Amino acid sequence: MKTAYYDTCYILKLQCLESGSAAVRAHAATVDRIQCALHGRAEFVSACHRKIREGAATAMQLQAILAQVRADANAGALVWLPINDAMLQRVESVFAAAPATLTLHAADALHLACAAEHGATEIFSNDKYLLAAAPLFNLRGVDVIRG
Repeated sequence: MKTAYYDTCYILKLQCLESGSAAVRAHAATVDRIQCALHGRAEFVSACHRKIREGAATAMQLQAILAQVRADANAGALVWLPINDAMLQRVESVFAAAPATLTLHAADALHLACAAEHGATEIFSNDKYLLAAAPLFNLRGVDVIRG
């Protein structure tokens, strides 16, 4: 079974038409299962709500999107991976050894640690900071939008 780890930005691009959605959807069609850290679920809902706040979506559209994501998860096409202490320790270790110039948000560090701890070798995102930090977690960062 072919699996890919997507950060929240890519999961959003699967559900909402925005710049880069076509490339992400094309890639998603090549895998059987998409994985994302459990905290990505909260990030996803927050990002959807932002679309309502910005006027790009309605509350009714948000409910439909959330229902689709739940259906994908129930079908096993999307798996929300748990966060555990080993992942937090990995985040601590990476930050302790990282260069002072590293820019990496905590939530993105959790994505990287979660992907690595669950055996991923790649992480798919268009976040330049997450992609730049991926090697610190022994991952290859891949952006199918920019190539």
